[in-house]
Parts: sequence; structure tokens; C-alpha cells
Amino acid sequence: MLASAFSSALGNILVAVLVLAGLAIYLTLIRQISARRSTTTIATDATPLKTFGLPEAFLAAALILFLLLNITAAVERSPIQLNNRDLIANFLLTLFVVFSIAGYLKLRGFDIDALGGFSKASLKRAVSTGIILLLAAAPLIGLAEGITQSLLGGGSSKQEIVDLFNSSRTIQQRVMIIVLAVVVAPISEEFIFRFFIYGVLRRYFGIAIGLFFNALLFAAAHTHLPSAAPLFVLGACFTLAYEWSGSILVSMAMHSLFNSTQLVLLAFPELVQQ
Repeated sequence: MLASAFSSALGNILVAVLVLAGLAIYLTLIRQISARRSTTTIATDATPLKTFGLPEAFLAAALILFLLLNITAAVERSPIQLNNRDLIANFLLTLFVVFSIAGYLKLRGFDIDALGGFSKASLKRAVSTGIILLLAAAPLIGLAEGITQSLLGGGSSKQEIVDLFNSSRTIQQRVMIIVLAVVVAPISEEFIFRFFIYGVLRRYFGIAIGLFFNALLFAAAHTHLPSAAPLFVLGACFTLAYEWSGSILVSMAMHSLFNSTQLVLLAFPELVQQ
């Protein structure tokens, strides 16, 4: 019994150290972002990068309203069982939104590559940076998950996409879910939430308010109360990674790696038990 108590205490200490380490890393990012903003000067001979204006603000407001209406409808309806048709419909709708925003910005004369920092970081650097920042975020997400479980109980239902993955009986369906979760969702959600919506919120309300409401909207858009707190922390970490690195590829890499990890844990539940 003494050995069990010692093991439990050691585990709690390790968890606390990991949480403090993750918090220290993201506080360092915040300090560096703040210091960069206070010391940044605009070169007189440099061509200023075109930033989001009122037309983009109206478009972002319409998109946020659309998301809020979907969230409200999802909360009011009873839970449904997702199927392949729902996945394909969500996939097509997401692509439509992404390409519509990208096309609109191109027509408005925006340099999407420069604005999102797509060329600022190589794929290798984005992935390596994403791994480090995701490892730092994991204890913070786990803490939010633990607090949620203690408040709502351990029997809370999983998201519909998780239920669909667990109940899928064909390899084709699992491959579809994997592609959507690892490729489509990270690219499209980061483009919509971080690049565009956060970009507009940051432009008119500043980094802090933009980060908070963006993370809140990101969590609410998943329409799953037990996951709201962890998703809020995850969205905030994605936003800080994007703001700090200046490249949306970093948050896309983090998002893809996070979803990949979740799918691995679903496919091999014995890893969770261990």
C-alpha cells in the first residue's frame, strides 16, 4: 500500500511538472510576441502588406453568424449517428467555404501566401515546430480534460466522429475518416479559424481578444460540451503557434499531428490503458 501511495504521489508530481513546463513554454511565446510587437518598426522603404479591411470584417461576421446558427441548431437537436453521407456533405461544404474565402481574397488583391506565411517556414520546419509545441500543449489540454471529467463525470459521451470511427466496419470508411481528420480538417479549419477569422479579429480587436474569441468559437463549433474546455485550450495553443511563428503551416501541422494521435489512440485503445 505504501508503494502504491508513493507511485501515485510520484505520478502527480510528474503531471504537475509537465503542466508547469507546458505553461512556461507558452508564456514564453506570449512574452516573445509582446516583445516583438513593442519593438517592431516599419521600414520606410518597405512596401506594407495589405491587411484585412471592412469588407473582410463583414465577410468574417457573416461566417461567424453562420457558425453560430449551426451551433445553435446542433445544440437544440438530439444527437444523431453520423454516416458516410454526412462526412461527404461536411467535406464539400468545408471545401466550398475555404475556396470561397480564398477566391474572394484573391479578387481583393491579397497575397495569401505572404499574409498566411505559407512560404515563411518549410514543411520540415513547420512539422518539427508543431511537434514541439504540441508536446508542450498536451499537458495543458490534459489538465482541461481532467477538470472537465471531474465536473461532468467520466461517463460523458464522445463526439459523433469518434463513435463513427469506433463503429466503422469497412476499411474504406476508416480511410475516409483518417483523410478527413488528418488532412482536410487541419488545413480547412486552420485556414478558416486561424488565418481568416482570427486575422480579422486581430486586426480590429488585438491579439488577446482575437485569440480568446477565436478559441471560444473553435471549441463551440465542435458542438460537444465535454470537449469544450480542452478544445478551447487547443485552439488557443494553435493561435499562439500561428502568431509566434508567423506561418499558418505550423498550426496546420499541430492540428494534423493532434488528430493523428487521437486516431492512433482510438485504433489501439490498449495504448491508453498502458
